[in-house]
Amino acid sequence: MLRKLTMLVALLGIVMIYSCGTKKKLEAAMSENEQLRSKNTELNNTITGLQKQVSDLTATNQSLQNEFASYKTNCQETEKKLQAVRDHVSEQMAIMQGVEKRLEDALANFRDKGVDVFLKDGLVYVSMADNLLFRSGSSVLSPNCRAALEPLSNVLNEYPKLRVIVVGNTDDQQFKKGGGDNWTLSTERANVVVRALRDDFKVDPSRLTAAGKSKYNPVADNTTADGRAKNRRTDIVLNPDLERIWNEVKESKE
Repeated sequence: MLRKLTMLVALLGIVMIYSCGTKKKLEAAMSENEQLRSKNTELNNTITGLQKQVSDLTATNQSLQNEFASYKTNCQETEKKLQAVRDHVSEQMAIMQGVEKRLEDALANFRDKGVDVFLKDGLVYVSMADNLLFRSGSSVLSPNCRAALEPLSNVLNEYPKLRVIVVGNTDDQQFKKGGGDNWTLSTERANVVVRALRDDFKVDPSRLTAAGKSKYNPVADNTTADGRAKNRRTDIVLNPDLERIWNEVKESKE
């Protein structure tokens, strides 16, 4: 009997010891599980945040791609417009070079009489000495001026879109006739040439402009007789179709 009681007590001790160990393990396991659950929740929140960042970045990337595509399209359109302007400028330059050649040929007989034809900054200049066109010190055309103005006007009429500016120039010597001055003389001479081109050679007057520069547009030294002779001249300046070029430039900015 005593032996059985002793065994029972020993068995109960073993059970109690086992129960205490299991409880501690259970509590430890539950604590670890809670930590894992908390960590899992934290990781899920992190994943959710990262997914939102990825979504936002994807949307931003798509927006940037759309903007880039639009920018690229706009650049291509602008480049097309700029190319059209460059092509037209090149076309006009080729035309002006052709005009220069035509005028050189048409006025070849007057090269030794004070006529000079040249292309400068996209404009064609025909420079005529004053003694070829005018009586000395006056704005009255000389009898021989028609021989020079006729071939000039023929070329002008071949290119009806070109604008024509007639510019009178003088040397720096004081003008003594009629109480006028070099401004008056240079302007009157330009006006006379414009009227002759209009009335005698049928150049469209809407293309013509007259201007006087007096002594303020010299091409040579006024301290020598030869230099003053070169400065006493009338320049006929031919301008390309700038209106079309300007319109294309404005379109390229829109």
